[in-house]
Amino acid sequence: MSSTSPSSWHTVAIDQTLKQLSSNKDAGLSSQQVSERLQQYGPNELEETGGRSPWSIFVDQFTNIMLLMLIGVAVISAFLDIKKNTFPKDAIAIFLIVILNGILGFFQEQSAEKALAALKNLASPLVRVLRGGKTSEIAAKELVPGDVMLLEAGVKIAADARLIETSNLQVRESALTGEALAVTKQADLELPEDSSLGDRLNLIFQGTEVVQGRAKAIVTNTGMETELGKIAAMLQSVENEPTPLQQRMSQLGNVLVSGALALVAIVVIGGMITFQNGGIGFDTSRFEELLEVSLSMAVAVVPEGLAAVVTVTLALGTRRMVKRNALIRKLPAVETLGSVTTICSDKTGTLTQNKMVVQLVSTGDCTVAVAGDGYAPIGDFTDRHTSTQINNLEEYPELESLLIACAVCNDAVLQQEQQEWKILGDPTEGALLCVAGKAGIYKEKQSQLLPRTAEFPFSSERKRMSVICEVPGRSGNSGFPAVEGQQPNYLMLTKGSPELTLERCKGIIVCDRVQPLTQEMRDRILAENNNMAGAGLRVLGFAYKLWENVPPEGSEETSEQDMIWLGLVSMLDAPRPEVREAVVKCRDAGIRVVMITGDHQLTAKAIAYDLGIAREGDRVLTGQELEKLSQEELKQQVEQVSVYARVSPEHKLRIVQALQSWGKFVAMTGDGVNDAPALKQADIGIAMGITGTDVSKEASDMVLLDDNFATIVAAAEEGRVVYSNIRRFIKYILGSNIGEVLTIAAAPLIGLGGVPLTPLQILWMNLVTDGVPALALAVEPAEPNVMKKPPFSPRESIFARGLGSYMIRIGIIFAILTIAMMSWAYGYTTNPNHVGDPDAWKTMVFTTLCLAQMGHAIAIRSNTQLTIELNPLTNVFVWGAVIVTTALQLMLIYVPPLRAFFGTHYLSPFELMVCFGFSALMFVWIEMEKLFVRFYKSRK
Repeated sequence: MSSTSPSSWHTVAIDQTLKQLSSNKDAGLSSQQVSERLQQYGPNELEETGGRSPWSIFVDQFTNIMLLMLIGVAVISAFLDIKKNTFPKDAIAIFLIVILNGILGFFQEQSAEKALAALKNLASPLVRVLRGGKTSEIAAKELVPGDVMLLEAGVKIAADARLIETSNLQVRESALTGEALAVTKQADLELPEDSSLGDRLNLIFQGTEVVQGRAKAIVTNTGMETELGKIAAMLQSVENEPTPLQQRMSQLGNVLVSGALALVAIVVIGGMITFQNGGIGFDTSRFEELLEVSLSMAVAVVPEGLAAVVTVTLALGTRRMVKRNALIRKLPAVETLGSVTTICSDKTGTLTQNKMVVQLVSTGDCTVAVAGDGYAPIGDFTDRHTSTQINNLEEYPELESLLIACAVCNDAVLQQEQQEWKILGDPTEGALLCVAGKAGIYKEKQSQLLPRTAEFPFSSERKRMSVICEVPGRSGNSGFPAVEGQQPNYLMLTKGSPELTLERCKGIIVCDRVQPLTQEMRDRILAENNNMAGAGLRVLGFAYKLWENVPPEGSEETSEQDMIWLGLVSMLDAPRPEVREAVVKCRDAGIRVVMITGDHQLTAKAIAYDLGIAREGDRVLTGQELEKLSQEELKQQVEQVSVYARVSPEHKLRIVQALQSWGKFVAMTGDGVNDAPALKQADIGIAMGITGTDVSKEASDMVLLDDNFATIVAAAEEGRVVYSNIRRFIKYILGSNIGEVLTIAAAPLIGLGGVPLTPLQILWMNLVTDGVPALALAVEPAEPNVMKKPPFSPRESIFARGLGSYMIRIGIIFAILTIAMMSWAYGYTTNPNHVGDPDAWKTMVFTTLCLAQMGHAIAIRSNTQLTIELNPLTNVFVWGAVIVTTALQLMLIYVPPLRAFFGTHYLSPFELMVCFGFSALMFVWIEMEKLFVRFYKSRK
């Protein structure tokens, strides 16, 4: 039926399109054609591929290597307890921990894929079409290529189509292209093949909305072949990569389990080896005892509380980020933000205010710079020629006339709501009201002085609008001088395209008098217009004409002639004032900022230069240029290009992939449907909370509640703090775990009878003694230089930057102190003269390990500062955790039911003091290390 590529209909003439689709613009398709094409192309719906089920996600949690080892330990422990006819409380406790960890992992990972559902909601439920020469209303899913759609204002477009006829048609495509302003469409165009999506003015797209005018269009693509369908396909093709934290936790699990199994083998085999009669033998009678030792070691090596502590830490980070206007949708993203190396940001509303602000005003004899932010009518005027501030408009009558035209030739409303100035209507017209208001010229007052009697509405063909106002009693003295001999009663004010408005003018105001508009003057005005446009400004031209009578309705072509030129007004979607500082902060932190926008390249370049994202002479890559590059060629360019303009959804996805191929860790912002695939592909997808579509929010990891770029930088800072704290408590937890393992392994090797710690006691240490202070360490405040360092590599090992060596070193010190105390305590409590339980040495080992961790928690708050140098009030939670955990530990010894359940023994005051004394040495050692490092660095 059609030989045209699904993406090339903008290159084809209307007649040729109708011919290729075998359709008729006045009759549409016949019922037989509809039936055949519905069978050929299927319904006009987005197709969904199956994702992972919740059950599958839950089962996957138990493939974690650490949980598998714990399950194995629980099974063996239960077998040994049942064999001894004892209740398997250790096995039950371990199984409960395994299930708890599995549930935590499930809730972290499970995120229903709602992005496609949100995409489907963009589809229109009903659409008016021509079929068999009759107009009918059908369900959108029944549309087929060749159908002729009838469109009017307010209609949501149900399929991609080629326009056949248009009448003043404007379509809002912001959700698809990122363009903030409605696009004026024209049917009679044939465009180049490489035209970007936003420049295909003869096409309309599914999911966009008609805001003005009427049209007739022939459907070219339906379902997954539409631009919306391509986005759905890309969305489903993007695979979720594990976050850096997930990768590091996986690596940690592999190392711990491998180390534990190696130690178990050494202890079991080494414990059974005997040396008799000069030979080596095996004493298998000790196998069960050694197996119990190895079970305790296996439980000791797995940080059972780590998953819960990490989850709570991320949740606390989420709460802090919400206070800074960043809503985290996926918990691991909190830490991931700290690894970001590149932020790809949209322009409109994120880097800019999404508010048009007038920058320059040019009249016949002066150019004026305008200050101020947003829509507030507050700001100064400065004469660019003399650099003097304008305080009296009477000295600049041409400027006053131009500003009156800005206020009167205007359909918007400027109003103040709760101390904030807002616009009702078009943002461009809002900017004109604002600049007039800065001079004390307000539409309400001017509308009374110059009441509107008629108008010529804006049309895409004329690219102008005019209003006709009555000037009772003000002829020749209204700020709009009359041509000699005129007796005007009406004033026509016109605004629009500078070139098209200027060519209809014959005069110009200079020194409050009308003079002939010479060719030299025209050239100078056009040159100024080009300079403004070249700086990325949007420029409007203003003119006026005086009438004795109201010009007849529909006479705009003849009436908008022989006008008098007033001047140029240029505006810009101004940058947010806080973004410049945020960009500098990014640079200091080693984070590169890249602008990716659907806007024009000149506008993008101007904003990028202003914000410091790009420098003079840097290249701007457009969507057309990008289209011609292979992925490998793009990869070679992404390191040099910081500004991309006129890009399509596919381009955003390709840019992210090219950056990731260099090992960059990419955060991507977006608000439209078109951004969803790139948001999902990015390491951190960031959606806009105010202007963002549901599709972009569902595909994202984080939502900016204020749509502000500076919030991303604040969130990245918070991410770094979270990652630093996670590293801090991993050092804290695993240092003691290594000490536990070495202590348990040493007991049989040095000839002590029995296992010093039961699996239940080890679980207590890992969950309570380690877990509670670790949670307190998770709220340690940020270091002052956290955003003065480059981001940590997302691919660095969890043991990088000294963490691994610290764990081993501190673990060995733990073990040496505890083994020394254990040797003494074993001899002391098993001495026949000892009054008390001979197994009390085991509880002394248990208590010493727990109390030593309290000193460790206090000392580890800083790697460089001594504890006495830190303000104790900066983290009162650590002191609270130490006091509470110590009290709980003492309860296990001195509360009989707890003592019976945990298998501890009563300790005398002297034995308890020995435990406190040995455990305090851990704190002393870490503080001495800090002093040594400080002394060593001072000598270098």
